[in-house]
Amino acid sequence: MRIMGLVARNITALLGGSAMAIMSAVHVAGAQQAQQRTETNEPVQGEATKKGRVTLLQRLVIGAGVDKIAIDTPQAVTVIDQEQIDQDQPQTIGDTLRDVPGVTAIGSDRVFGEAFNIRGIGAAAAADESKIIINVDGTPKFYEQYRMGSFFSDPELYKQVEVLRGPASSTLYGSGALGGVINLTTKDAADFLADGQNNAVRVKSAYDSNGTGLLGSTIYATRINENFEFLGMGNYRQSNDFKDGNGDDIPGSEFESWSSLAKGTYRFGDGNEQTIRLSYQRWQGDTDDQEYSQTDSGFGTVDRKVTDQTVVFAYENPASDNPWLDLKVNLSYSDTSNEQSDASGLAGVPSQLFDDSDYSYKTFQARVENTFEYKSEAFENFLTLGTQISHQDRQAESIAGLSPGAILFHPEGTETKYGLYAQNEFVWREKLTLIPGIRFDYRETSPADGISGAQDESDDAVSPKLAALYKFNDTFSVFGSLAHTERFPTIDELYSSSIPGRTYPGGRIASIGLEKETSNNYEVGFAVSGYDLVRAGDTLQLKTTGFYNQLRNLITTNPDNRNRLPVSYYVNINEAKIYGVEVEGSYDAEVFFARAAYSYIKGEDEETGEPLTSIPAQNIALTLGGRMVDYGVEYGWRGRFAASADTGFTGEPTPGYGVHDIFASWKPTDEKYAGLEARFAVENVFDKFYRNNLAGTDAKGRTFKLTLAKQFGW
Repeated sequence: MRIMGLVARNITALLGGSAMAIMSAVHVAGAQQAQQRTETNEPVQGEATKKGRVTLLQRLVIGAGVDKIAIDTPQAVTVIDQEQIDQDQPQTIGDTLRDVPGVTAIGSDRVFGEAFNIRGIGAAAAADESKIIINVDGTPKFYEQYRMGSFFSDPELYKQVEVLRGPASSTLYGSGALGGVINLTTKDAADFLADGQNNAVRVKSAYDSNGTGLLGSTIYATRINENFEFLGMGNYRQSNDFKDGNGDDIPGSEFESWSSLAKGTYRFGDGNEQTIRLSYQRWQGDTDDQEYSQTDSGFGTVDRKVTDQTVVFAYENPASDNPWLDLKVNLSYSDTSNEQSDASGLAGVPSQLFDDSDYSYKTFQARVENTFEYKSEAFENFLTLGTQISHQDRQAESIAGLSPGAILFHPEGTETKYGLYAQNEFVWREKLTLIPGIRFDYRETSPADGISGAQDESDDAVSPKLAALYKFNDTFSVFGSLAHTERFPTIDELYSSSIPGRTYPGGRIASIGLEKETSNNYEVGFAVSGYDLVRAGDTLQLKTTGFYNQLRNLITTNPDNRNRLPVSYYVNINEAKIYGVEVEGSYDAEVFFARAAYSYIKGEDEETGEPLTSIPAQNIALTLGGRMVDYGVEYGWRGRFAASADTGFTGEPTPGYGVHDIFASWKPTDEKYAGLEARFAVENVFDKFYRNNLAGTDAKGRTFKLTLAKQFGW
């Protein structure tokens, strides 16, 4: 262990030193050679003129630094845009991620039970939420509660989802992103206001046969004047219990939810390029007699009302006439709470322990970053410097139970983080791209009163990286990266405790002195593009990424349950390696399209030699479709195939499966039907009974989906 610690520190120092050296050298060179930027019509970096049709790998990535298309990003990244979200007709955010390689929505299909796994990191039954960073309009979203999901929202609120796989994302978003980052962007008024129109109303309804699910949505967008726009949105969604492929109810899947978004955008300055956005988003799910364990069954039932709120103030000043200024400011507040009552039948556990209890996470964040740009005839350089401060308050209270007040297994506490980061992007002759980066975080935590053995904690973490991409020509490029990150123990891991009982005779106390989890990640890959292959204007693109992730000091519950003296709740004992390959491809022509996503991941506990239970089964998703352009019709087939898995959520083997969907959409081209949209799909056409190996419940059976929408503008 000591040797591995020395190796990890040496790798960290090497990466950090290399990152700082490259950034310093490029910064000096840029200062000496940069020419004054003039106003031209040449495309900016990442927006170079593209041939042919736009595929999913040509969608613009906004969360990896300087805006660039996915295939030119030296990182595994997938962008789900508005058209794809609409095509999926999703009930949950997880439904939009089904075709992303290396990403799995885990736990269950229940709206209170959804969590995420990226590259084998993320386990529904454990507190893995902090290993994947989720942002909504730049606002960190975090929730951890025993056997519940980690993210609560409605896909109808969003126009884009980005998935950045791997710990290299820690530089920009925070240390500890062992799995990666999921960025969600809400809709804007400008998305619905056509040229020459100042008002728009869009109404939408959807039906889901499995559970008799219903959606009603209304959007109003208005342009008050040339400077100010506003969007107001309200959604209602409900469903009865889903049925699996055998026709049996999936207990606890019934739900009712409301969501809304109010968002104002004010533009000012030269060319109206400076922007202020202020938004408020709310989601509330309310249901009775829910399965207490939203990621499994058999724990009894409980009434729950979960409320998620997000407030964001954002300011952007790209200052197109000043290469030294591209400023972004984000101030936000997030509040996720769960009120539960009327617990019953909790597998022999006294229901009073869970009855009438409230849980919440409240987080304030401030983030400021600026990008400095240098240009010469030979290269372009973009240096981003930023700082991020956040304060999180974790609350849990039993209002009427055997232990009134604080809940020991869900301890209250506060966490404050301070982060500084730098990322440089150097592009030489549009062929070689180098992206070094480094981040330093300092964290302080404090427990609530009455937690046995708990005390204030503080620590720091470093996250260096180096990524490179070389483009041989317009059709072939190679890329690779090295990244290190460190994850702080969460409030739950530091301060959880329990009273003496049968499992732990002496009880469990706060886990003082937990070490940070660490990750050393290595990636290499290539990308291929082809144009005008079968017919004029068609496009084929393929991106393949191989990765190897070394994980050290993994935190787990203390296996020592024999000692009659108190033992710490969590300990550092595990070392693991996770490795695999991801392939993402897309072909697009005027009347035909095809997409493929393949993922093969292996993971091993290096202490025991046993396979990790958080590894998804080998899987592939295929989509084939066509278009009747003159009529605005698109149709297709989608298949998802998974191999058998020896491990998973239950620790037992899971059979492989294949599931088939068909879909069609109609957006009339006739002007008299302008604004009309109809979508139809049948998912799990053959009513297959199956279970994802990382899920705690069986999957939904055959489902007919129908969506109708109409937009009016004036």
